[in-house]
Amino acid sequence: MKAIRVEAAGGPEVLRIADVPDPVAGPTEAIVRIEAIGVNFIEVYQRSGLYPMQMPMTPGGEAAGTVISIGAETTTSRIKVGDRVAWQGAPGAYAEMAKVPADKLVKIPDEVSTDQAAAVMLQGMTAHYLATSTYQLKSDDTCLFHAAAGGVGLLFCQIASHIGARVIGTTSTDEKAALAKEAGAWKIIDYTKQDFPVEVRRLTNGAGVPVAYDSVGKTTWEKTIDSLSPLGMAVFFGNSSGPVPPIDPLMLMRKGSLFMTRPTLNHYVASRNDLLLRANAVLNAVASANLKVRIEKTFPLVEAAAAHTLLESRKTAGKILLKP
Repeated sequence: MKAIRVEAAGGPEVLRIADVPDPVAGPTEAIVRIEAIGVNFIEVYQRSGLYPMQMPMTPGGEAAGTVISIGAETTTSRIKVGDRVAWQGAPGAYAEMAKVPADKLVKIPDEVSTDQAAAVMLQGMTAHYLATSTYQLKSDDTCLFHAAAGGVGLLFCQIASHIGARVIGTTSTDEKAALAKEAGAWKIIDYTKQDFPVEVRRLTNGAGVPVAYDSVGKTTWEKTIDSLSPLGMAVFFGNSSGPVPPIDPLMLMRKGSLFMTRPTLNHYVASRNDLLLRANAVLNAVASANLKVRIEKTFPLVEAAAAHTLLESRKTAGKILLKP
C-alpha cells in the first residue's frame, strides 16, 4: 500500500510517499481502508522533532474509513467487517490502510459523512472536553478563546454557545472574524490590531474572564494570563507558535491566585466508556446538525507536505483533510 514515511525530523519536505507492506490485524485490532485523514498540529510537532518520535514513522492519528478485517478477539468492541468507523490516537493514518486497536474505533452514524467524521474526531472531542470537563462552562460564563476560527475554535464556539456561555474569540482577519461570529462567538478581537487583554478587560467591565483557552503558546501565554479574573484558569492546549516557557508559580499568586493546566485529549478518552461518551456526543451533534464541521481544504495523500505547509501558515479556518 501507499503511505507517507518520515525518515528523519525536519520540515514538510520530509513527508514522502512510499510503498510499505499491507498491515495485518492482531487479535484485538482491525484493518481499516482509509477514506479520509485528519491533519493536525500534533503531526507538525512530531514531524519537526518538537515531540520526539521513533523514526522512520508514518504520521497521523485521526482518520475514517471502512473495516476490512478484524482480529479474533475484537468482539467486545462490537466492531465488524463493513462498519464505517473513525478514530483518533492510533498512529499510522497517513496511509491507504491502517491497523487500529478495535477499542479505539467508533462507529459513524449514517447521517455523518466519512469526511465529516475524519474532520471532527480530534478537534470535536477536544472542543468538547475543553468546554465541559477541563473547565465546565456555565450559561453565565464569559471565556477567551484564541484562534476562534481554527478547527477547534469553530467547534468550541458552537458548543459554548449551545451551553449559553459567551465566547470572546481572537482572530487575525475580517474573514475569520465573520466565521467565528457565525459559529456563535459573542465578541471578536483582532489580535493583529488590538491588545487583547485590554479588550478583554473592556468587554468584561474590568473583571477579566474566569477561563482562557490558548492553543498558540509562546507568543500569547503572558497576555492570556493577564486576561484572567482572580481565581481564573489558563488552559494551554497547544503550541502553534512554540511551547510556553517555564512559569514561576509565584506569578500565578501575584496575578490573582490563578490556575494553569496543560491538558491533552488522550487523558479525557482514556477508557472505552469515556471515548464512546465523548465521541458519540460529538458525532450525534454533527448528525443532528447542531454541530457544523467546516472543511477548509482537501489534499491527495501524496501532497501531505503541502497540507502541512498550509496548516503551519496559520491561515486556515477549519479542517484540512488528506485523501488516499
